[in-house]
Amino acid sequence: MEKLEQGLLMQPWAWLQLAENSLLAKAYITKQGYALLVSDLQQVWHEQVDACVVSQRAKELNKRLTAPPAAFLCHLDDLLRPLLKDTACPSKATFVCDRVAEALILRVRSELSGLPFYWNFHCTLASPSLVSQHLIRPLMGMSLALQCQVRELATVLRMKDLEIQDYQESGAVLSRDRLKTEPFEENSFLEQFMVENLYMAVTRQEIQGRQNHQGTGDPQPSSSASPQGTENQLLNQPEELAPSLPVPEKEPPGTSGPMHRPQLSKVKRKKLRGLFS
Repeated sequence: MEKLEQGLLMQPWAWLQLAENSLLAKAYITKQGYALLVSDLQQVWHEQVDACVVSQRAKELNKRLTAPPAAFLCHLDDLLRPLLKDTACPSKATFVCDRVAEALILRVRSELSGLPFYWNFHCTLASPSLVSQHLIRPLMGMSLALQCQVRELATVLRMKDLEIQDYQESGAVLSRDRLKTEPFEENSFLEQFMVENLYMAVTRQEIQGRQNHQGTGDPQPSSSASPQGTENQLLNQPEELAPSLPVPEKEPPGTSGPMHRPQLSKVKRKKLRGLFS
């Protein structure tokens, strides 16, 4: 069972598109059993079973089918993979999601060896430690990694400014004034990034969306009914989640053919100086 836990942790989350709604899900299936996590962004459900449970449940749901547990597990893997991996080959199965009390049952119907095959994933509420392990801690780690990348990019921009300054001190002149940029203010940018970070931007976007629905009198859609709505809204308005950067003006029509890399016309080149000299 430890192998299933480790394998599930390594799997990425994916959108499970069903007829009635969409869910976040991840699964890991081997010949010894499977582990499944499902979430509607409000709750998280989990199921982990071994080959013995698979064999018993297969007998209860499929009276006419006789096969070893590994065959059923392989078939379930073939059914889930197209949905979770977003492959071009569609899944040859019907999935229906039912909620009973605090449990979630994912019913599957397909064919195996020319006979109808039925399967039910019985998922119960995941423990807080499991939610933290698969959602909270990975998201926090990704956030910290993005912040490190922002600092690295800021350092690269600062080095580029020093390089441009060295060119200018050597007598180089821009051939196009519109390409001139102001020096990058690393400290002010990082300070703004830490204060107006992505988390605050996302939560502010969600609050504004709720207020707009209340102001227009439209019923507030629940995230369980359409968790992808928030994602699509954020993808459609990325400019609200990141600081605006100056965009160079387009080349006026009628200018000469293909675009070439801006050239710096050097007048006099003097000896390069070190950054700390």
